[in-house]
Amino acid sequence: MDVTLYTTIAAVVALILGIVLGKVIFAKNTQQKIDDAEQQAKKIVADAQVSAENLKKDRLLEAKEKFLHLKSEHEKEVTQRNQKIAESENRIKQKEQSLNQKNEQLQKHINENEAIKETLNRQMELVTIKRTELEKHQEEHIRRLEKVAGLTAEEAKHQLVESLKEEARSQALSHIQEIIEDAKLKANKEAKKIIIQSIQRTAAEQTIENTITVFTLESDEIKGQIIGREGRNIRAIEAATGVDLIVDDTPEAIVLSSFDPLRREIARLSLQRLVQDGRIHPARIEEVVEKTKKQLEEQVMDIGERTVIELGIHGLHKELVRLVGKMRFRSSYGQNLLMHSKETANLCAVMAAELGLNPKLAKRAGLLHDIGKVPDEETELSHALLGAKLAEKYGEHAAVVNAIGAHHDEMEMQYVISPIVQACDAISGARPGARREIMQSYLQRIKDLENLALAHDGVEKAYAIQAGRELRIIVESDKVSDNDADRLSFEIANKIQTEMQYPGQIKVTVIREKRAVNIAR
Repeated sequence: MDVTLYTTIAAVVALILGIVLGKVIFAKNTQQKIDDAEQQAKKIVADAQVSAENLKKDRLLEAKEKFLHLKSEHEKEVTQRNQKIAESENRIKQKEQSLNQKNEQLQKHINENEAIKETLNRQMELVTIKRTELEKHQEEHIRRLEKVAGLTAEEAKHQLVESLKEEARSQALSHIQEIIEDAKLKANKEAKKIIIQSIQRTAAEQTIENTITVFTLESDEIKGQIIGREGRNIRAIEAATGVDLIVDDTPEAIVLSSFDPLRREIARLSLQRLVQDGRIHPARIEEVVEKTKKQLEEQVMDIGERTVIELGIHGLHKELVRLVGKMRFRSSYGQNLLMHSKETANLCAVMAAELGLNPKLAKRAGLLHDIGKVPDEETELSHALLGAKLAEKYGEHAAVVNAIGAHHDEMEMQYVISPIVQACDAISGARPGARREIMQSYLQRIKDLENLALAHDGVEKAYAIQAGRELRIIVESDKVSDNDADRLSFEIANKIQTEMQYPGQIKVTVIREKRAVNIAR
């Protein structure tokens, strides 16, 4: 088609050229020019044919190249598919071989199990036969023993049980006592611990020093300003601070009463500012109390930071640092809680170092072990469990959390530092001079201990020693046997535990002595 087109175009061009030349040339060289034009037209036609042939060859070559390229790609795809099919066939053959091997092994095991089962059945039959023979021999042996002893088997059993009862009673008492002693270490809801912890958590000690603060005045005239017209000033102070102000006939003194030491301190500082300023009215009182609260919060934070720096404890959460500072204004049995915690921390570090443990971790746990006594909000949890919860909340190590929660046996001890913290807490609280107790109540407790022991039969004397931590009882040897002494010690310890309230623990020791005295003359 292309060759024909080019040929037609060339012929038309030659014809046009011939006509144009025929019209223009009217001279004698017209025929020559026509011949030249024909030759030129033939040349153009020849060139057009050559170009058409070349173009046709180029297009054929391109078509062959594309065909060969597509053919090679197709052959590659076919080859890859064949390889995948071969690999799949190989895997299937391998699986078939492995399944055949497993089937053979399974069949072999089944045959072996059948053989073992048959062997076991034969052995069971032999055991049954031997058991029957043994029972016959045992019955014969029992009949012979009955003849020799003159007793039936039931009578012999009865006598044996009766003879063992007395021995079992004394052993049972000692075992029961050991079990109870072990339970005391692990029980987390003992009555005496609940009472002591409740007293510590609510700061409900009945000692005057822990519930009141005496604010000294320069003169009694200031009392009238503090009370105000119709008592509005004193009511404003009590409402703002939550502290009761007792204004009585005591010269130049006002008593601030509250179970919360922080509130008493805020009230004392606020009164001091108001008295120095001289302007005492409800609006001024509220302003001064708010400023004092902010100042005391800063002071609490400063105390906590200085404490952790002094002990070399790093990375403590800010809220825990603040609670450490609050312990400065808390006491337990007259012992300042912050001083007790610092002392416990140092003791824990020393003991951990001696045992080859981590002293820094032990010191951290010792400082925070009573952190639950100074919460921002009161809960029903004991201070040990609340402290563990706070420590876990603020990212403390699991060993520290467990030591805090287990130092009163309310959690299971899971780390080595837990008993260390418990022991150091007891050492700090029990050392001489650490805690105070009203002398009258102390003497009454000693007297009650001795009277409780003397109320039992056979008790000759009773002495409460070691500041009431041990009760020694001397019994009459002709009235109380050794077994009775064990039972008496157990009963008195239980009675003390159920009827009396006391800090720590009381050891009950019963002493029975038999003397034979003769004089040679």
